[in-house]
Order: sequence, then C-alpha cells, then structure tokens
Amino acid sequence: MSRRLRKIALAVHLTVSIGWVGAVLAYLGLGVASVNSERESTIRGAWISMELIGWWIIVPLALASLLTGVVMALGTKWGLARYYWVLISFGLTTFATSILLLHMPDVSTMADQARAARGSELQGFGGDLFHAGVGLTILLAVLALNIAKPPGLTRYGWRQQTKAS
Repeated sequence: MSRRLRKIALAVHLTVSIGWVGAVLAYLGLGVASVNSERESTIRGAWISMELIGWWIIVPLALASLLTGVVMALGTKWGLARYYWVLISFGLTTFATSILLLHMPDVSTMADQARAARGSELQGFGGDLFHAGVGLTILLAVLALNIAKPPGLTRYGWRQQTKAS
C-alpha cells in the first residue's frame, strides 16, 4: 500500500472505529434512560431509538471497522497474523461484531413490543445494559491494544521475520 493510501485507510478506520464506540455510548445512554424512567414515552422512545441506532449506525460501523481493520493489517507491516496484538484485536472485533449481529433481532423484538405495550407493561423492559456494557468494554480493550501495540510475534510472524533476515 502506498503511503498516501495507507493514511487514507487509517483515517477511515479510525473514523469508523471511534464512531462505533460513540454509537455504543449513545445506545448505552438510551438504555440507562429506559431503566431509570417511569414515563411510558421515554421507555418506548428509548427502545425504538436503540433499534434504529443499532441497525443504522452501530451495525454498519462495526462491519466497516472490521473490514478497514483487515485492510490496515494486510496493507501495513503489522500483518494480520504476525503480532499477537493484531490477532487478538481482530478476534475481539470479529467476536463483538458477531454478537452484535446475533443480538440485534432481539433488540428489534423488544422495540416492537415497546411500540405495542401500554402503561405498566413498559416498566419491566429494562435497558439492554449488559450487551452494550460488554460491547463497550471489548471495544475499549481493542483500542488499548491498538495504542499500546505490545511486542510479541506469533509463530507465523517469527518465521516471516526470520525469512526476511
């Protein structure tokens, strides 16, 4: 990858990855509002908004982050399987994206139920804090790994480095 293309790819990757963190924070905020509110309109609105943010913002950003992360790994000296931190970051991002895609239909079901629920039926809805909290923790762990870039070659990376020497 040329230097210019690498910089563009990095800018796109950082934008979508940080955007993913921000969108999860917004989702988490709506979940907290749903848990702490007794107003029907707030609970219903929070679940409808969580569904919209999930499908229209979080899912696309997660997929874009995964794709641009692979592009960055394959187009730079880090590689996808040379260093443990890259491999772990890729694994955690893949895991988080997979869980997100499996969980979003449940969010849609809850949003549909919130649309139809009346009165006290909405009080037990909760706010989906567990998934958002664990997801945010994983994303912050990936962020920390990508900033720290701890040393440690994989066996593949060690063989590649030995070949190049």
